[in-house]
Amino acid sequence: MKKYKVLLTGTNQTLQTEFFVHMEFSFECLCSSVRADDILGHVKYFQPDILVYCLQSETKSDIMGLRGVIQKLSSNRIPLVIVGEQTDCELFEKTLPMTVDLKIIKPISTKVLEEKILLYLQVHDKEEKVAGGVPEEEKTAVNESKSGGDISKINDTEALLAEMDALLAGKANEPREHKKKHILVVDDDSGVLKLVNTVLGGHYNIATAINGKVAMKFLEKKETDLVLLDYEMPQENGAEVLQKIRSDKRFKNLPVVFLTGVSSKERIREVLALNPQGYLLKPINTERLSNTLKEILGE
Repeated sequence: MKKYKVLLTGTNQTLQTEFFVHMEFSFECLCSSVRADDILGHVKYFQPDILVYCLQSETKSDIMGLRGVIQKLSSNRIPLVIVGEQTDCELFEKTLPMTVDLKIIKPISTKVLEEKILLYLQVHDKEEKVAGGVPEEEKTAVNESKSGGDISKINDTEALLAEMDALLAGKANEPREHKKKHILVVDDDSGVLKLVNTVLGGHYNIATAINGKVAMKFLEKKETDLVLLDYEMPQENGAEVLQKIRSDKRFKNLPVVFLTGVSSKERIREVLALNPQGYLLKPINTERLSNTLKEILGE
């Protein structure tokens, strides 16, 4: 099943965390601030399949500031999804009419939220095939699905969800030794996250976390084979995150490799004193990164 690239923004950080912790098998996620220039930069660099705006008491002025973003999304054919309380969604649509491709009203379970976005993206993919030129019988099938109006009424909804459930069930039942190894990358720099995913994504399953809090929530719910951990992060640095990992007996033997942009001897001594399984200097040498992980994971 295709893993879609989701760019997250908005003031509801709790909702954004749910994507990283509970939806990593379906989505490759990246967060942006609500600043229009930041979002535009991430759109250009990350090239997402969809932008999800996580609403939480945005003002009319906040929403109006997204006009340039909306134009860029439209020109790049990137769908916009808004998720929030009824009043927040209504204000967004009133302020920027005819700009929202999918509206999801809270409260809603994480699973249903994931399914709605997945289903929309699958249908959107079909529409893009039509726009690019496909056999007439496929056009007919897509047009029939679109004629249902609301995404929840599309005729092939049940078939798509059944296929998705079957794929996820098969992945869950696959013997651990036959799966790709899993890497959790923790870094507040979106450029590093993209680089690591580009270099390692073909050989490993990659999940990303933008800070230690998201990383720990991920570890509580999912398994990983190794953590790539940024040493210099705001609020909670890599050393503090590693201490939390090691304080939980479940992760006592979980390999951790530090990423650090500071190459002074004193700082390297500080890093090594924490007994990680390895450390890599930034800017990342991709060959050394790959070789280090292979050695630690016994490949």
